[in-house]
Amino acid sequence: MDKEKINKSYAKFVENRLPKTKFFPSLLWAFLVGGLICCIGQGISDAITAIFPTLPKDNIQAYTLVILIFLASFLTGIGVYDRIGAFAGAGSIVPITGFSNSIASPAIEFKNEGFIFGLCVKMFSIAGPVIVTGIASSVLVGIIYFIVGLL
Repeated sequence: MDKEKINKSYAKFVENRLPKTKFFPSLLWAFLVGGLICCIGQGISDAITAIFPTLPKDNIQAYTLVILIFLASFLTGIGVYDRIGAFAGAGSIVPITGFSNSIASPAIEFKNEGFIFGLCVKMFSIAGPVIVTGIASSVLVGIIYFIVGLL
């Protein structure tokens, strides 16, 4: 049998076995949960502003991010964030809390392999490529910005 026919046959087999996604409800829940996470972040920011009115805006933003990252890591640790992610899909992944979850989940999963080869190595298995891509693209943009500034 031809390799192309085998690939097409296998692709059709997989397509028939995959569960059908209900797009509208999935989009709605992703939007609502992502919006709720952002509203919680705004509430934290407003609370910090109310408690410390003289605090600079940059510090308020930093404290808000730290609190959101902590909450997402904590909820990941007790198994709640994974259920939110299963329910909301991309709505829980897009905000900074999703990035926190992507670092905490592998760290929790591989902690039995030891501190160095489990926790430290596996912690960035999902988030590592994102960090590397972000750094590499920012360096590229910086070089372009520098060259354009010379012209």
